[in-house]
Amino acid sequence: MVDAYQPLDHGLALDRDCTTLSRHVFQQLQNFGPDAQDLSALMNRIALAGKLIARRLSRAGLMEGALGFTGEVNVQGESVKKMDVYANEVFISAFKQSGLVCRLASEEMEKPYYIPENCPIGRYTLLYDPIDGSSNVDINLNVGSIFSIRQQEGEDTDSTARDLLQNGRKQIAAGYILYGPSTVLVYSIGKGVHAFTLDPSLGEFILSNENVQIPQHGPIYSVNEGNFWQWDDSIRDYIRYVHRHEGYTARYSGALVGDIHRILFQGGVFLYPGTLKKPEGKLRLLYETAPLAFLIEQAGGRASTGTQEILDVVPDRIHARTPLIIGSKEDVALVESFIQDKAREREEKFAASR
Repeated sequence: MVDAYQPLDHGLALDRDCTTLSRHVFQQLQNFGPDAQDLSALMNRIALAGKLIARRLSRAGLMEGALGFTGEVNVQGESVKKMDVYANEVFISAFKQSGLVCRLASEEMEKPYYIPENCPIGRYTLLYDPIDGSSNVDINLNVGSIFSIRQQEGEDTDSTARDLLQNGRKQIAAGYILYGPSTVLVYSIGKGVHAFTLDPSLGEFILSNENVQIPQHGPIYSVNEGNFWQWDDSIRDYIRYVHRHEGYTARYSGALVGDIHRILFQGGVFLYPGTLKKPEGKLRLLYETAPLAFLIEQAGGRASTGTQEILDVVPDRIHARTPLIIGSKEDVALVESFIQDKAREREEKFAASR
């Protein structure tokens, strides 16, 4: 007689010790105190926003009004896509009744969004890029969300957000959500970098990679070479160098989160330098470069403007921009060496001309 009980295939069985995002935060902090509860709740709200955005992205081609442009231009002077608006509203909705956050600041909004009913108790500010790489949405390529959490300082309710004009080392948590073949959330609270994969059947982000360490050197360089002739000579010299040496591979998707995710796991460097006309670059410090710098540094990498550590940059406005060189320590240092060499050349020429 055949036993009626048939054990589950190991590939289908649920790992009894699977670690959810909220549980992992408590494990990281090794306590269940108020701060740990706040951070766990904040991460759960970010995860909820990610789930809602992932669901809409997976059905975007079947939904009316999900794709394309709104016809409006945001504070950055960029055309707004419908998915940008949806994702921004999702983050607001996820935190509006949380009691955790007094304000949210996004690259899609000119000023921070205050939640007055939360301000007496909400001690945190969420900064985020709701959809990074939104040009990829309409063609079904990878996009992402970037987030950063900072402690609220002072009683700033006049929408100036002066306390945000501090360097990136003031962040208490940062990370991103990558929407691809699977939805992956990567975060750090200053205790290493950890990746979680969304299990749609459970509706939970489950720990998939703990204590991620970026290689000290990698084969990948990621940059939009279409801007080659707009860069400083030093960046062009670096690109010529990798063209002439074996062991380098170009990878650029047009989505910052996707490119950084590849660099984090495989090593290499991502560049978004300034141009001769716009030396400050395109990427926003508070919503993009500082959160990613916080994460990459926690994984053992580096992030630089070329002349300064990204986490040391103090913005003069909430939508300030910076150049970005980020990734493996050795590769970032190599790019910086070209910048330093060119600066020395210019100094020597200037001195000789006097």
